[in-house]
Amino acid sequence: MAKQEVLTNDLGEDISMGEGIQIVAFKLRDEEYGVNIFQVQEIRNLVDITRVPFAASYIKGVINLRGSVLPVIDLKKRLGLEPTPYTDKTRIVTVKVDDLPVGMLVDSVTEVLTIRSKLVDTKKAINDKDIGKFLSGIGNMDGRLVIMLNLEEIVGLPG
Repeated sequence: MAKQEVLTNDLGEDISMGEGIQIVAFKLRDEEYGVNIFQVQEIRNLVDITRVPFAASYIKGVINLRGSVLPVIDLKKRLGLEPTPYTDKTRIVTVKVDDLPVGMLVDSVTEVLTIRSKLVDTKKAINDKDIGKFLSGIGNMDGRLVIMLNLEEIVGLPG
């Protein structure tokens, strides 16, 4: 029987689950990002987004989600990436962070992955403190790197 590798985040905490951690992987520009599947509520096609005056610059606006108002974050703007035009693959990934549902605009959703290998410590991979706080690790699956996002920081919740 093969020895199971323990997954840890940059705080050294065990984040493994059985065979690995499942993530929803998506693209922003040419890079692949991921969030824990337990934080994802749904993935939907792009719908009309209503702008909100005086909202933070990374808040794209709000949408009506089955009678509830859902704020939508422009994830590329939040992470300091250059904007790209929306396509038929653009999606709104609805996540729940501390009981707060939030939509995130992504270029495309690629797949659900199970990461079995160690997460790379983001402190060693990222020198920029401001961007580094948005990352929880980098998943390495046979050379395929998936940047794991820290949703609490992205949404702006106090830690």
